Amino acid sequence: MVLATLAGGALAGCTAPTRAAKPETAASASPSAHRSSAAPSPAVTVRPARLPAATRAEMVARYGHAVPHTWGFDAPGVVHRLPGRQGIALTFDACGGRGGSGYDRALIDFLRRREIPATLFVNSRWIDANPAVFRRLAAEPLFEIANHGTRHLPLSVTGRSAYGIPGTRSAAEVYDEIAGNRARLTDLLGSPPRFFRSGTAYCDDVAARIVTALGERFVSFSVNGDAGATFSPEQVRTTVGAAPAGSIVICHMNHPEGGTARGVAAAVPRLLASGHRFVRLSDSLH
Repeated sequence: MVLATLAGGALAGCTAPTRAAKPETAASASPSAHRSSAAPSPAVTVRPARLPAATRAEMVARYGHAVPHTWGFDAPGVVHRLPGRQGIALTFDACGGRGGSGYDRALIDFLRRREIPATLFVNSRWIDANPAVFRRLAAEPLFEIANHGTRHLPLSVTGRSAYGIPGTRSAAEVYDEIAGNRARLTDLLGSPPRFFRSGTAYCDDVAARIVTALGERFVSFSVNGDAGATFSPEQVRTTVGAAPAGSIVICHMNHPEGGTARGVAAAVPRLLASGHRFVRLSDSLH
């Protein structure tokens, strides 16, 4: 199973759940969850957005005619592991959109109780559906917010697809996918995000270079912890629990109906008992 997860596995669940479920947003959460979210969210300081490292026109001029040579989870500059086997980075995608705007409160509450740091890759559509939840998460030092794109698209300059999801079709659309949510997060957080992961985590080498040119690092993964929120709790426990030091683990925080929360809650104590520690990406990637 671990070898299968290292190879990638299904990530299409980042867009839609395998079981129909009403998204658990701030307005549609269960009564008990709604009560806990009724408390005022900590304020997030809003400062003027910093401009991207390059403009849309500059990116089109530089990469508009470039021909990609790779497609998948790897490309120049894409990060898959932490340097020097420094801890384990748990990363959780919040993808947004129809069927993907839920909030796994049980997962986040577990991380809070055990004080487990994590990096949260948040899509612009998920912010729209969960504004109060986002503000609270962004205000907690335990969590780090990263860029998961504007429309949750595979990052391509030729329109290539992943898991049946059409990707961006040009350098201009790549720019829009990165910079749209980058500007949104910069406005909300007061500083630009440092890390980016595309929808499905797929990219080509030209698109990956555009990510770098815009001042972010494309972060992929080495362990696919929940296979697009389709794994059972036992599968998540087994896969995440076997992560070696230096791993970047990808899971999802937008499918509360899945097995991610229970699986992570079972795997983390096992990893801690084995001497592992958990870090945010910025704690190891400089």
